Parts: sequence; C-alpha cells; structure tokens
Amino acid sequence: MMRLSLATRLSLAFALLLLACSAVSVALQIQSSARHEQALAQQLSAGLAGHIAGTAQLMDAGGWRPGAVRALFDKLMAVNPAVEVYLLDNDGRIVGNAAPPGHLKRTRVDLAPLRRLLAGAAQPVLGDDPRSPTGRKVFSAAPVRVAGRPAGYVYVILQGETRDALAARLADDAVLRTTLWTTALVALLGLGVGLAAFRLITRPLRALTEAVRGFDANGESAAALADEDAADGDEIAVLRAAFAQMGRRLGEQWRALTRQDQDRRELIANLSHDLRTPLTVLHGSLETLRLKEDGLDCGERRRYLDLALDQSGKVNRLARELFDLARLESGLIQPEIEVFSLADLVQDVAQKFELALAANPHPLTVAATPPLPPVRADLAMVERVLTNLIDNAIRHTPAGSAITVSLRRAEEGGQPGVEVEVADSGPGIAAARRDGLFTRASAFSHAGGGGLGLVVVQRLLALQGSAARLADLPDRGAVIRFRLPE
Repeated sequence: MMRLSLATRLSLAFALLLLACSAVSVALQIQSSARHEQALAQQLSAGLAGHIAGTAQLMDAGGWRPGAVRALFDKLMAVNPAVEVYLLDNDGRIVGNAAPPGHLKRTRVDLAPLRRLLAGAAQPVLGDDPRSPTGRKVFSAAPVRVAGRPAGYVYVILQGETRDALAARLADDAVLRTTLWTTALVALLGLGVGLAAFRLITRPLRALTEAVRGFDANGESAAALADEDAADGDEIAVLRAAFAQMGRRLGEQWRALTRQDQDRRELIANLSHDLRTPLTVLHGSLETLRLKEDGLDCGERRRYLDLALDQSGKVNRLARELFDLARLESGLIQPEIEVFSLADLVQDVAQKFELALAANPHPLTVAATPPLPPVRADLAMVERVLTNLIDNAIRHTPAGSAITVSLRRAEEGGQPGVEVEVADSGPGIAAARRDGLFTRASAFSHAGGGGLGLVVVQRLLALQGSAARLADLPDRGAVIRFRLPE
C-alpha cells in the first residue's frame, strides 16, 4: 500500500472538506431557494382563495353545488394550470375537487395549517397535498360562509401536479445546466486556489522534512537550514530554528567524539610505543643477566641491573600516569577548593627534586614577584601539576639547562589571580609536537621517552576551571603557563 506524505494527506483532507462544505452550501442554497419560491408564491396568491369564496356561488340552501363547483374549478385550473382547487367542509373532508379520476390520494386535509395561515403565521406555511399521501405544499385558503355561518373552506394548492411535472421535464434546461456548470467551475476554482494556498503554507514544513531527511551527523544540513528563512516568525520557523540548533549541537558533539576517539587511538598507539621500548630493554637486560650469569664481572652485572632498574622506572611512571588519567576521566575525582599560599607550595615542590637535580644537574630557580595574594584551588592537584611540569623539564632537557618557576599577580577577564610559569632553557618543543600537546600521550616525548604527564596536568587544571598553555617566546625553551584565581 502506497504511503502518502503528511502534506499530501493534509491536502486530500482539505480538498474533501472543501467539497463537503460546497455540497452542504449548495444543498442549503437549493433549500433556501425553494422556500423562497414557496413563500413568494404563497404571498402573491394570498387572496386567491378568498376571491373564489367571495365571487362564486358554491352552495345554496340545498348544500354544495357540485356541478357549479367543478365547472368553476375547471376554468380556474385552465387559466392557471399550476393551481389545484378543493372545497373542504368544517371537518376538513374534501367535498369538491376537479382532480382526474384516481389522482386524489386523501379524503381529508389537516386544518391546523389552514388556521395558522389565516391567523397570519410566518410564511411559507405548508399544508397537506390531496394528490399525495404524504406530500405537503404551499396553499391559499379562505372560509366559506352561508347565511353568515361557516360552511367550509376553499383550499387552493399553489404548486400542483401540473407544475411539478413541468418542472421535472425542464430539469435539463439550458439555464439549469448553466447554473450547475457555473457552480462546478466555482467549486473547482475554489479548490485549486485553496490547494495552492495550502501548498504555499506547507512549503516551510516540506523544506523542514527534506532537511531532516538529509540530516547528517556533522550538522552541515542543519547549519544551512538555520540560514534559510531565519527571519520568519511562525511556528514552523521556530521548529526549524530549534532543529538547526539541535543539529549544530549534535554536529559539535559528533566532532568532539571523533576527536576524542582519535586521541584515544593515538594514546593507545603512543603508550604501546613508549612501553615497548623500556620493556624490550628490561627484558633484554634480565635475559643477559640470566644467560651470562657466570661470564659477567661485577661492573657489567651492575650496568645491566641499573639499565633494568631505569627501564622499570619508566614503565612504572607510565602505568601510574595512565592510572591517574583514568581516574580523572572517570569523573570520580572532584577538587576540594581551599585558600593557600602558592609561593610556599612551589618552594615545597622544589625541595622534592633536590635528589633528582643532584643526579641530573639542572639549576632550578623560583622567582616570585610580590605582592602575591593567596589562591583558591585544590592544593593536592596544584602540587601534582607543578611536580609534573618540573619533572618534564628535567627529563626532556639536556643536563645543565636552567629551569625557572615564576609567580606573578595577573588579571584575566577582570578576574585577579596568580600566573605560574614553568620555563627551561632547553631546545624547546618542535612545531610538529605542539598540536595536541596537552591532549595526546607522548606529544612531548623525544628520543629520551614520553608519557602522559602533560595530559594529566591539563585534566587537573580543567577540574579547577583553568588550563595550561604553551607560550611561544623566542630564544627560550619550553614555557608553560597556567593561572589560578585569588
């Protein structure tokens, strides 16, 4: 079964409704025209029965004169074939008529309509048709008096059998055909104009349907839909705008999911690469110690053990960072905001690196520009951020490169705070590695190894409404900044 569109179903419903209304309108007009014709005939012939009753000798002292009555009725009906004349007694029985044999279907006429007409009721008033068992027609009536006493009624049907037969024969008359054709043309014209207007009204709905049908996950069709007819103010335009907004949001979310999926793929690939190298070296060192246990002197054995220990430390660091990142992305960790001195925290973090700096010499300087207000943040998270940034600077710069942690008061968007800068004098970060520096694993890495340290830093700062950014300064190494509110 063919399925029709909503616009087509609405058009068909509109067409059927219009045709039904036209049919009802025509029926009402025909009925109104018929009643108008009846009222007109009744008013024009209002005095006909009275004239007959007053001018003709219908009865004498012996009673009704049937011969005179029939002769009079024949003359009247010859002059006006549309009328039929009857004589009624005081009980409504038909006592005189000029109907052909077999045409009379009633012997009595209800007198109630006669009394209403004689009392001046609103016309048309319909009475019994003696030549029909159930028919009712307009009539004229007048009482007949003999010696001042009521003797009966003259009852004149104004639209008799002859008139009905003639009207039936003329049903296909040219005037009637013209009227019917005119009515049909007017109805068709109204239908065409109505359908055209309905199609124009539903055009935005059809456009919206096509846009929904052609919707893609990127939200491009929704964006185009928002640009079209944006100034309209009807309900469909509001729906189009809402759909366009939904499409844009879905497109943004889809692109964000695509980027996250790509980042996740790169994360897995980079972690696999970063884990494969230390695990291979660790396995090789342990295998050498196992196979050449008797042939190695103490110095060689110690060298292989140090190498294995160094590589196991890298694996341990990557596993710890991966675990931290998983906890941060799970949403289970929420910051506990408190007020503390950022300068004191930086000094405490710098002291933790004394042993690391002794093994791999790097001048570490803390520079604070007073006055420094206390900041509002999660102390443990900020400590982890500083630890990761300084650790990255130590591991990714040659020995002897200077590392500086600077603190200064700064405003951003009218909000006061303290800006933290961790900088080194190393070779800096290659341009190819800057894209996704804080979102993808090992983006900071080089031949010396990589990790998730900067990714964890960005997640920790994001939980506190901040973000790390790379400053592009000439003649300096890697410079990373972030800001904490007062």
